[in-house]
Amino acid sequence: MTATQEPGAARCPGPSVQDYLDRDSRPVPTTLRYDANDYLGSDDIDVERFTSPEWARREMDKVWRKVWQFACLEQEIPEVGDHEVYEIGTDSVLIVRTGPEKIQAFVNVCLHRGRKLRTAGGNVPEFRCPFHGFTWNLDGSLKGLPCVWDFPHVDAEKFGLPEVAVDTWRGFVFVNLDPYAEPLADHLGTFVDHFIWPLEDRHKALHVAKVLPCNWKVAQDAFIEAFHVIATHPQLLPWLADANSQYDATADQPNWSRMINIQGAPSPHVADMVTEQDVLEAFYFSRSFYAATQGRDLQAPEGEDLPQVPEGGTARAVLAARMRDQLSAASDADYSGVSDSEMLDAMHHLVFPNFHPWGGVKSNIIYRFRPDGLDPDSCIAEIIYMSAPPKDGPRPAPAKIRWVPEDTLFADIPELGLVGPVFDQDCENLPYVQQGLKAMRKPGITLSNYQESRIRHFNRTLDLWMST
Repeated sequence: MTATQEPGAARCPGPSVQDYLDRDSRPVPTTLRYDANDYLGSDDIDVERFTSPEWARREMDKVWRKVWQFACLEQEIPEVGDHEVYEIGTDSVLIVRTGPEKIQAFVNVCLHRGRKLRTAGGNVPEFRCPFHGFTWNLDGSLKGLPCVWDFPHVDAEKFGLPEVAVDTWRGFVFVNLDPYAEPLADHLGTFVDHFIWPLEDRHKALHVAKVLPCNWKVAQDAFIEAFHVIATHPQLLPWLADANSQYDATADQPNWSRMINIQGAPSPHVADMVTEQDVLEAFYFSRSFYAATQGRDLQAPEGEDLPQVPEGGTARAVLAARMRDQLSAASDADYSGVSDSEMLDAMHHLVFPNFHPWGGVKSNIIYRFRPDGLDPDSCIAEIIYMSAPPKDGPRPAPAKIRWVPEDTLFADIPELGLVGPVFDQDCENLPYVQQGLKAMRKPGITLSNYQESRIRHFNRTLDLWMST
């Protein structure tokens, strides 16, 4: 940073995301031209929020019991009586379809002796407690109780299941445990204008979850910046312009931020050591992010050599063209007018507190990180794949959650493709971060001004919630 630059104004030398978009072979959506980052200061972030049991308890009360959070998908509860159970911290929520066009949510607890009514999703005509048989209708009203003569003090009209606020966005079901919550639309803010890709047209093809030995914010922070690529994912440097990534995070939109990673172009750390052909070959040999998440490699047709970058051309243009051809062949959709950026780049969004949808044509990845009970040293990390419907035949049933055992790697799940081993590289750091935060004698962590600005933006929003 030169002496003439204001704090937070420095950017990595080399082409910016917007420079790459200027060179795109197709028109670029307006949303990708949004480039906004507020300097939010350079103060350290206190360690307590990652390690303190007391902080975890206050966070449960002040954040998780008051904020809108992604719980399930509409496609998981298509029929009346279909329901899912969403667990967050010490709370449990039933999300149920109570009518063809109506979804409701309730606290998942029997009002008699406190047993959970349901421990998993499914389809039922009513909610009947397995302990003593107290029963509620799908709409939460009391249906009946055994030995009613022994409960003259129970007013059936007042003995309904406590309702939880519920709303939807593009096929995603959100819940809020606060009866006085703001509307979901207000919480999402301008995110709904900037996320233009049709996630609602996709089906849930894969859902994996694993308990990690770290705070949920430690895990989440590792996936909202590309600064760590140089040390954690060096194999990606020939085709991922990590330090040239764009971070959109502003004070006037506290509930969402975005990161755009250019793919099919080299990191500035190695740009002077690779040719365009090197970039293309590294991309193929690593397997493209998009193709891997679809469970297949991006490969040259059988019997053909890898494509060559023409003189004066770019690996990025060749890769985008090949991606268009392969996707068009696999579906009835026309990708001829889709920008190179939407074909190749990683467009990661975060909606506070923990909803991570990826944009672009490969808008098929959702991350979610959430507390594991009230343990500040444990969290649940989830990867969801949203796949395009098959060219022929009905949409498949949504995948059920698959829990990954502690001794199993994400790389051991072949359906994850390249994401599996990359995720494992990130997870290798996380327990040592958690341990290091406890051993640290400095009271806070020190963040970069730009590349880790989304972490600061998130924590600024978190502080707002925690201070109410």
